Amino acid sequence: MPGEHDDASDLDQPGALDAIGETIPLLEGIRTARAIRRLRPDPVPRELIRKVCESGTFAPSGGNRQPWFFIAVDDPERRSWVAARYAPIFRDYIVPAMERAERQNFPERLRRNMRASLHLAEHLHEAPVLLFIAGWKRRGVLQSEAIFPCAQNVLLACRAVGLGASFTTLHRKFGEECDRMLGLPEKIPSAVMLPIGWPMGKHGIPPRESVDSKLFFNQFDSGAIQEKRAIG
Repeated sequence: MPGEHDDASDLDQPGALDAIGETIPLLEGIRTARAIRRLRPDPVPRELIRKVCESGTFAPSGGNRQPWFFIAVDDPERRSWVAARYAPIFRDYIVPAMERAERQNFPERLRRNMRASLHLAEHLHEAPVLLFIAGWKRRGVLQSEAIFPCAQNVLLACRAVGLGASFTTLHRKFGEECDRMLGLPEKIPSAVMLPIGWPMGKHGIPPRESVDSKLFFNQFDSGAIQEKRAIG
């Protein structure tokens, strides 16, 4: 699959960092950029982190204000600091859902996603980079409408260069403390955390419902949705 790289072993060659990820077709990258939560602890070159963050800077923003900032945490002590706070919060959140999923026999793909999410939380300190995306407030409000597209661009760029990554905002549960650790002022809070590393698995097409079940022209048809739910 174009753009796939297993590790950094071939990135020492001249021009390798400039070339990596540049040839993957856009729509293929979009379709195969699934969340990857099982990451190897192998280090990721800072230049590669710079490259995926550069893609984030091409996201749209109102008035082209570009309010985003990136804080890439690759220091082991700081990563452990985040993980020690993140893991128990996530565990309290996901374990009841996992127990319910077992009792009610949820589809395996949903239970698999829960297990992968718990794995990430329990191994967050091993993720080689925790990338925080912060942004200027505007009129006292975080500009999420710009930060989230920026984060999506970074995720797509990670897919292109072969890195695994996923999107979370759960760190906001201890957000003020976390922002102080990151050196962020109150007017530039962090909004998103992307754990990034070389994937244990592979990128691929995630399960998705057909666009035909989601697309309407001119007017939403609630009857079609109810019929679909009844059949499902």
